[in-house]
Parts: sequence; structure tokens; C-alpha cells
Amino acid sequence: MSKYTESAMERRRLSPETGKPMCNCCQAVVSVFAQDAGYSEESAMKAATFFRGGMQMGSVCGAITGGLMALGLAGLDDPVTCNIFVRTLNERHGGLVNCKDLLRENVRSSSEKLPHCNAMICDSITVVEDLLLKAGRLPG
Repeated sequence: MSKYTESAMERRRLSPETGKPMCNCCQAVVSVFAQDAGYSEESAMKAATFFRGGMQMGSVCGAITGGLMALGLAGLDDPVTCNIFVRTLNERHGGLVNCKDLLRENVRSSSEKLPHCNAMICDSITVVEDLLLKAGRLPG
């Protein structure tokens, strides 16, 4: 587990008050890369607020959206990088990228939601980290 995935899982701890994760999937991904890209974690968390649950309507998974945000914050704005990122996650998850579809498939496999979402976050972070390392955008 990298420092990025460890930070994300720390942010996903359950709140004692609500029993829910302290941040959403998108926030967990984008916030761990913010400082390396020259942005504050707080700003990244605010920008990603409404991208939970597939933009709150079951659309593209927040972990995937957060990964795209992290790549953009790092200055990677080429379509090839975007396509590699999305294609990789698409291939790893049976062609599914929408939150509602991923969660529906998760229910079919009798898994719980939180571990599924946390696995999506870790997977997204791993792909982002790999792309950023190859582009020389992470500190050595």
C-alpha cells in the first residue's frame, strides 16, 4: 500500500457521530494528490464535494472522477492519459464505470458497499500514481 492509498483509507475512517466515512470516494482520491500538485487538501475536498455516488445520481464512480481530477491538478491534460486511466479501470471492473452499475454488481456478489468503494478508491489511486510517476509528476 502506498502513502497515497494509506492517506485515503485514513480519510475513509468512519465518523463516530454518523457512522459513515469521513469523506466521499472522489474526495478520498483527489485530496491525497492535491499537495503534490500545489493545491491544498481543503480545496480539493471542497471541489469534490458533490461527486459522491456518481455525481449523486449514479453516474461515473466518484473514485474514477477523483482520479481524473488528480491527473488534471497535476497538469496532465492530454486525452491519451485520460483514456488510459478510464480504460484501465473499465477493464479491471468488467466494463463498468458508473457508480450505480458497480454497486449493483457488488450486491450480486454479496459484498458490502464500504469495502467495495474503498477498493475502487485504492484501485483508482494506484492507476493515478502509476501515470503520474511515468509522467514525472510525483516527488521522487
